Amino acid sequence: MVPLVRRMSNIHTRRKNPFLSICNGYANESSPSRLASPPPIQVGFTESAGRGVFANRRIGAGELIHTAKPIVSHPSLSSLHSACYFCLKKLQFKNQTEASNVPFCSYECREQSKIFYETEKQADWSAFHEYCRTQGLKYPLLVKRLACMIISGASTPETFDILQPATLSSRMILLMEKEYQLLRSTFEDAGFTDEQIAFLTKQWYIDVLARIRINSFRIELALGSYEDILLSAAASVDAEAAVGNAIYMLPSFYNHDCDPNVHILWIESVNAKLKALRDIEAGEELRICYIDASMDHDARQAILSEGFGFHCKCARCMSND
Repeated sequence: MVPLVRRMSNIHTRRKNPFLSICNGYANESSPSRLASPPPIQVGFTESAGRGVFANRRIGAGELIHTAKPIVSHPSLSSLHSACYFCLKKLQFKNQTEASNVPFCSYECREQSKIFYETEKQADWSAFHEYCRTQGLKYPLLVKRLACMIISGASTPETFDILQPATLSSRMILLMEKEYQLLRSTFEDAGFTDEQIAFLTKQWYIDVLARIRINSFRIELALGSYEDILLSAAASVDAEAAVGNAIYMLPSFYNHDCDPNVHILWIESVNAKLKALRDIEAGEELRICYIDASMDHDARQAILSEGFGFHCKCARCMSND
């Protein structure tokens, strides 16, 4: 088991349902001749865990269920010059250009990055990045990128509203004050007008961070076959060991199980692939594991409770395995 996932989707706020259009937006890459067909899943509500993903037909073991592109992603600070700034693909040679420049793996990625990079490169991010580095912060980088997308008109301030937020303590909110002020002052110092950054209030920043905290996927890129990845050792929990982090829409609706029937992985880029670990029957809920499933019962419960805010009641945990 490769613990590549660190988020939850225990949704209690029921909105008018946009899920059909979300599902139809993803191509099933396991059928190259039918790239426009939707994946064999639908999003609904569970009795105990809020929103969930369900099979609408039988899915065979090993089947690629769907792929997903991120809404927002950002490389880790240690990967700024060794991974593509857009797709996070690891580069063969570390970029040796000036620190103000960032590398792209292709012309296509450079062009697609314009939805945020044309705005981002107008500002000096050195102080913001240094603060995040010294404090061990990774999620503010995703907020930075989202803010640049909003200013450029590629996104809206409500982009993450559909996602479940974490419960933040007053101490956690107080600690966000410095990073928020640094983010806003970076835009102000770059000459962005009050109108352009009107959305960037402290409350907006806190609300976005609360959603990123439990919906962010930690990206570990690996080359090789699916089987090689499934047999590889557990990754380090150190944030800087990851190539980056990303937020997805449809994958954020998957609930957790310590004995999952679906695995999420990344082969070369930030584009995610979700694959069935075993046969899944029509109507069965699809679940992924948010943590390292090789840990014992008490360790799993502690991490899920402290990091994701819920007590796991999956069959494996109920049997005290």
